[in-house]
Amino acid sequence: MATTFLEDAARTQAAEAIAAIESQTAAEVVVSVRRASSDYAHTNAWLGAGIAYVNLMVLLFIPQEVHLFAFPPVVLLSFFGGALLGRALPPLRRALTSRKLQEASVRTAARAAFTELGVSHTSRRTGILVFVSLLERRVEVVTDYGVDPSLMGPEWQDALTQLSAALAASTSPEPFFQALRRIQAPLARVLPRLEDDVNELPDMPGVVA
Repeated sequence: MATTFLEDAARTQAAEAIAAIESQTAAEVVVSVRRASSDYAHTNAWLGAGIAYVNLMVLLFIPQEVHLFAFPPVVLLSFFGGALLGRALPPLRRALTSRKLQEASVRTAARAAFTELGVSHTSRRTGILVFVSLLERRVEVVTDYGVDPSLMGPEWQDALTQLSAALAASTSPEPFFQALRRIQAPLARVLPRLEDDVNELPDMPGVVA
């Protein structure tokens, strides 16, 4: 999934979807894609510690005699090997990290990106950030105060649900971009495009590898 979302073709698809949405609404939509919202170093450390502990137990209880000098290097190598394994296998790191922590990490990273990418600087404060975090398979949508989700009703909430479901279920970005277009209708109804609207933010999504 990570490679497909980071390819130029996928970024072009995202830009086309955003242009279509903004042709009907005064909202400014920005998509940002991250490989992960955190490095989850503690998860890697716990995995390394667990593997080191198992290997230590093996050294202690196998019937063959093992010289004491072998214990420190085996335990240390096991720890670092386990930590590297966590970094090399994102699905394993995701499985070992609590859902609550993943949600908090994505939410924090999305709010930081909202400011860093200038989504909060539009003239009418109608910026919307669609933040995609691939490791966690989560989408966080952050809106400026000029966009009132309560006015858009169930149609808006359903569109956001479809975004998250598309990212979680599909290995291809196409379903996600199809779901992204669903935010156009509620936005156009509540924030219709004005004659003097200009495109203030880039349509091509930002990618942080």
